[in-house]
Amino acid sequence: MKVIKFGGSSLASSTQIDKVIQIVQSDANRKFVVVSAPGKRTAEDKKVTDLLIELYQALLVDRSTKEIIKKIYQRYEEIAQAYPNQDTVLHEILQDLTKLNDLKIEDNPYYLDAILATGENCNAKLIASILSAQGTPAKYINPKDLGIVVTSEPQNAQVIRQSYNKIYQWRDSEEILVIPGFFGYTAEGDICTFSRGGSDVTGAIVAAGIKADIYENFTDVNGIYAAHPGFVHQPETIDEITYREMRELAYAGFSVFHEEALMPSFQAKIPVVIKNTNNPDHPGTLITTKRTNWEKPVVGIASDQGFSMIYLSKYLMNREVGFTLRVLEILRDFNLNYEHMPSGIDDLSIILRARQLTPELEEELLRKIAYEIDPDELRITHDLSLVVVVGEGMKHRVGSMAESTAALARKNINLEMINQGSSEVSIMFGIHKDREQEAIRSLYYTFFD
Repeated sequence: MKVIKFGGSSLASSTQIDKVIQIVQSDANRKFVVVSAPGKRTAEDKKVTDLLIELYQALLVDRSTKEIIKKIYQRYEEIAQAYPNQDTVLHEILQDLTKLNDLKIEDNPYYLDAILATGENCNAKLIASILSAQGTPAKYINPKDLGIVVTSEPQNAQVIRQSYNKIYQWRDSEEILVIPGFFGYTAEGDICTFSRGGSDVTGAIVAAGIKADIYENFTDVNGIYAAHPGFVHQPETIDEITYREMRELAYAGFSVFHEEALMPSFQAKIPVVIKNTNNPDHPGTLITTKRTNWEKPVVGIASDQGFSMIYLSKYLMNREVGFTLRVLEILRDFNLNYEHMPSGIDDLSIILRARQLTPELEEELLRKIAYEIDPDELRITHDLSLVVVVGEGMKHRVGSMAESTAALARKNINLEMINQGSSEVSIMFGIHKDREQEAIRSLYYTFFD
């Protein structure tokens, strides 16, 4: 049994949906279809989700939403016109969009969630109707009816484990179930979305719930590349990768698959395949618990921008009991998350997302650290990129760190930070963002032909 998920680019137009229909109809085991909202048709186009954000912003300032709703509706109408007998579902979609004007704004933490979820919800209704019109018995099902119950965290929901038992009851459905991705319902019945791109998460939850044999995630590329194709010319496609390796790459900027979608699949030991809607015969990339091919120690190289580093040094820091705890308590007081914290005998570096900082908050933070910790040296560095070399095979091979640092040294790239965990799954380098692409290329050609 297979759960199959289609991203926004796969559902952007009737031409793309023709491909989706063929993929669904080509395999009788594909019984559960999770869909995103329609994506971009061209590079200049807007996703339906982005249009819904515009609608949200207009509603906040009590501006007319008539034209925005018309634009959103036309996206669905344009798709539906290519298929017969879609008037009923189009009328329902228009009603759903119009009702957004009546949502309660005051004291409603789920206001944005309810608006954003409409893109996926309307698309699921349309895809189910189109499949039925094409002779494939299909049924739209709302996540609430399916049993997806989530925590009360607007735009950052987490699935509640009891959901899996409820979802399992749908396992033997005779019809293909078409499910909107990206959102679930709280115990109180409010729509609550996962973080952006969360349709991958819905697919993983459904796959774990029905105990699927495989979860197929269709997008617009042949699989996961070993490096960003914008940085490296024609990088290799990864044939096979472990959940752990994929988690590292997803964290460091690989956007093909939502990083939070790995946990439900990993816990249920369900393999995930990343495939291409435009080239469905390509084997894609298999994400599994353990690789069968260990020929290459490194599977991928990723990077992400937007980091800052707080560096502090204090002589005999290692003798002070609770030193690091006091630093972490200051971060907690400022409601700041940190990403990494490499340390030495007398120094400590704290890597955090720069978007959390404002100039005022930064000044106050450094002042408090200086007052309470009294370091010998304290500074903050901005505009950092984190470059990550990932591969479980590195722990079985001597020299990966040496080769990585040598590759960066050849390009005279200065290292602000080096971090390697005891698991040896990844090596992380902090560099200035202006050298990011050069670093990726040098590392890629070191480990890949």
